[in-house]
Amino acid sequence: MNTSDLKNLNIAIVGAGYGGAAAAKALSLLGANVNVYEQATEVREVGAGIGLRPSSMAAFRQWGIFDAIAAVSSASDYFEILSAGGDPIMKDTWPEFGNEKNTYLIHRNDFIEALVSTLPDGMLHLGHKLESIEDKGDGATLTFTNGTTVEADLVVGADGIKSTVRKQLFSDQVPQFAGEHAYRAVVDADAAHGLVVDDNLRMYIGKGTKVYVLPLRHRDQLSFDVTVLNPDSTWTPEVSQEDMLATLEGFDERIVNTARDLDWAKVSIRAVYDIDPVDTWHSDAVVLLGDAAHSMCHHQGQGANSAILDAGALADALRDAGSVKEALVEYKAARKPVTDELQRISRQGWTEDELNDVFPGQKPATQSQV
Repeated sequence: MNTSDLKNLNIAIVGAGYGGAAAAKALSLLGANVNVYEQATEVREVGAGIGLRPSSMAAFRQWGIFDAIAAVSSASDYFEILSAGGDPIMKDTWPEFGNEKNTYLIHRNDFIEALVSTLPDGMLHLGHKLESIEDKGDGATLTFTNGTTVEADLVVGADGIKSTVRKQLFSDQVPQFAGEHAYRAVVDADAAHGLVVDDNLRMYIGKGTKVYVLPLRHRDQLSFDVTVLNPDSTWTPEVSQEDMLATLEGFDERIVNTARDLDWAKVSIRAVYDIDPVDTWHSDAVVLLGDAAHSMCHHQGQGANSAILDAGALADALRDAGSVKEALVEYKAARKPVTDELQRISRQGWTEDELNDVFPGQKPATQSQV
């Protein structure tokens, strides 16, 4: 699109998570008039650490925000997979992207704060929960529960796994229980019993249990994630520390001791959900992005990275296409095959024997819905 058309384009983004904030940055650099509407009264992320892949860091460098992200993260040279007891299984460098070769390990909240801090003043509007969206063909109207109504030429639905935009316009797709629980905590490095040895991500694999050890040495901490097969599909299940420790029998004693010392009141306990691939991502004036389009399990570590790359692809398509309509077609064509495959392989985190022990004769990814 030409420069004048982009400057006259009013874009409303629903959701200020990873995807929404990244899209706001990328789209604002085109010169468009961008506003972000977030239902929370403050922007923050719970949980623990994530890894920002070289492709994501390349996007940040292109957008001029690389330093802001790097300042609150640690550069990882490689990742390693080990047995429960600590025997090496695989060690590899991260897939390079252009001149970027490191994955940056970062706390979720540090990441969203850094990303939002790069947005122009006045772009982010908190306390706006979407009630309804009306697609008018050449634009859309958003109505929020606080009574605010917004008209936009383009609406970006970045409102997560339970997306209102997706539900009202494109798909009755609902979250699917993955048959897993994730127990996540951040611990001080000196309370991690020697697990923090460098800046590299490690995954320990036991039967029906995986432990992700993600150093956050820039803040002298460790992100500690225990993912375990479990049939309880309650969104926030009741789990005891003893339950978690039972799943860690036979694991490296550093992991067991770290888990035993956790302040259980500060541990995030969640059932894991994703969604099946969504067929329709857009109309002529409304488009889905990030988890709203393709929420996936965390085994490949690609949820946030996929949302960031969505944002870049959408901005590129709007810059290069002749119209918004054409841009949305190009955006989906570029991103949907990739995210469909990532959704598929992210569901393949367990062996058939492990699954059969917990879900005999069942497929946990379609077992329960919310």
